[in-house]
Amino acid sequence: MTGLFTKVCNGHEWPVLQHIHRHDPDLRPRPVSLEAADPPVVTMTVLPGTPLSGRLSPPQIDALLEAINRLWAIPFDGPWRDDLGFARRLTCLPRPAGPLTGEAHDAARRWWHGPDPVLLQQKPTVTVLGHRDPNLANCLWDGSRVRIVDFEDSCLSDPANEVAILLEHLSARDSGLHPGLFDVDPVRLLAARRLWAMFWLWLLLPGGPSERRNPPGTADLQAQRLLRLLAATPPTPW
Repeated sequence: MTGLFTKVCNGHEWPVLQHIHRHDPDLRPRPVSLEAADPPVVTMTVLPGTPLSGRLSPPQIDALLEAINRLWAIPFDGPWRDDLGFARRLTCLPRPAGPLTGEAHDAARRWWHGPDPVLLQQKPTVTVLGHRDPNLANCLWDGSRVRIVDFEDSCLSDPANEVAILLEHLSARDSGLHPGLFDVDPVRLLAARRLWAMFWLWLLLPGGPSERRNPPGTADLQAQRLLRLLAATPPTPW
């Protein structure tokens, strides 16, 4: 008998789980019930497999790409909004004291005067159901295929932005994933990667939400990454 898993959700996850189950029932857990508590509690089936992590093998990468493409193939509509607010979390802060983080902060503030924000404000011509929580731990590998869990942040998005969120997540840094694996607009992808790299620097700064969960020096490494992205031109190979 398939096991069940219960979790607190934000009320948004339940209809998304039902929608995905109608179109591709084997891609994610089967929704079982919703308890209308405060906050809501959703029960779903347990999927087989272990979370992806570290350097992915070629079969794991192929299976992850297949799962992503299957998710994107599910018809989905809803309100679209840009993600520029995530970049503002960094650039609205006072300038960090560190040399590298301060330099990256200055460069991020200059970014607002370039073409990227204008591009990212425009609704893309191609939209998809975006997972929006790209921690590789949310992708379960059973030895032959990948299934995806945790859809509480899902919303209407676009392929380039979804790839950017995945590539810039810390869990993907040494995974072997790179832009060449994805058929997306390279200009929009680079613009979105810059945005999400800014968000990650904000998370990692002293006092930030992710500072204590990562080794010392991670913020400086993120500042270096952001500076490289801001200096890059598409296609960016890393």
